[in-house]
Amino acid sequence: MLDSLRLRLSLLLLAPLLLGLTACTSAPKAAASKSASWLDVVSPYRFDRVQGNVITREQFAVLKTGMQRNQVKDVLGTPLLSSVFHADRWDYVFTFRRQGAEPQARRVTMFFKGETLERFESDELPTEAEFVATLKSMPTLGKLPAMEASAESLQKFPVATQPGAPAMPAVRPAADYPPLEPTSK
Repeated sequence: MLDSLRLRLSLLLLAPLLLGLTACTSAPKAAASKSASWLDVVSPYRFDRVQGNVITREQFAVLKTGMQRNQVKDVLGTPLLSSVFHADRWDYVFTFRRQGAEPQARRVTMFFKGETLERFESDELPTEAEFVATLKSMPTLGKLPAMEASAESLQKFPVATQPGAPAMPAVRPAADYPPLEPTSK
């Protein structure tokens, strides 16, 4: 008898929760029928994800066959993938994901013979200017104010060198500390 009462009470408390969850699944359908709703305004923040080494056309143009491994590392950085099983191959992989934009993915592969660069391959790489243009964050909401003060606005503030300006109060240290070196007696 007590178990059935607990079961009924549990179902009674669980019913509004389940009803609320089923109502959430129909919210996007309802939002599609309205021209502007709260779902269009409110969206979760998704951070930009940058993974790997950014390699531009300018960096790739510096590479020449016959370069040493350390020279390649100086130009491109440490490879993202270097396998024990493929010791003569370095892979540089780059991915960039931003909310509302198509993800970017690029790959550059270096093939070595011993310690020298034998050949290299890459996807289509952007220039530095093209890559920086893709990083622009959200648009500004208007013209930014000038960050300079006019001579008139500077006159409002007292300057210690001007005659008649109020003197700044002397600041006393919060505590007196003993001397750093012992004094001779």
